[in-house]
Amino acid sequence: MATATAPARPSSRQMAEPGAYPTIVGRGDETKPSTRTTEFYIYLVAVAGVMLASYLVGKDSAGNDVFRADKAWWFISVLTIGYLLSRGLAKAGSLWRRSEEPERGAR
Repeated sequence: MATATAPARPSSRQMAEPGAYPTIVGRGDETKPSTRTTEFYIYLVAVAGVMLASYLVGKDSAGNDVFRADKAWWFISVLTIGYLLSRGLAKAGSLWRRSEEPERGAR
């Protein structure tokens, strides 16, 4: 009696060969490099805005600095944590991993 076995799953190298296997439709690349996203540029503008505001605000009538450097750096730290969390969430949903990148010149 013959037993049926499931076909072997193709490797990523075999799937990369055109016409070798049917195209598998997946979620694909969901994330771009960070420098190509609008959130990166919004983050840079927000950091520059906090630094500029801290520099320009000045002192109140009593001579106290209203927006001190330590407060500005706290806001920049919060912005950085928010940006890193947003990038982490974006990358978490992506199927693509750098270790799966096809080798250059391999045919």
